[in-house]
Amino acid sequence: MENLLFFWLVFANLLGLILMGADKSRAKRGAWRVPEKTFFLLALLGGCVGCWAGMYLFRHKTRHWYFVIGMPAILVLQILLAFWLYANPL
Repeated sequence: MENLLFFWLVFANLLGLILMGADKSRAKRGAWRVPEKTFFLLALLGGCVGCWAGMYLFRHKTRHWYFVIGMPAILVLQILLAFWLYANPL
């Protein structure tokens, strides 16, 4: 089970990083864009670090306050949830 979670988190974060770069490239060309809700859904599903890293690596979405505040807030909540679940196993 732990291995599955680990691989999911790696996949979700790589996907977030790649999508952020792809969306930045598409924005420069005026092409079809990745919806913002997709980034937040992916972040909620464990890809927060990848999305957040992609924001600053590609300088993308850094002017949107809901990304600048939202991505770290999701990460903090996920870390708190992980600690709580570790301390209170189901």
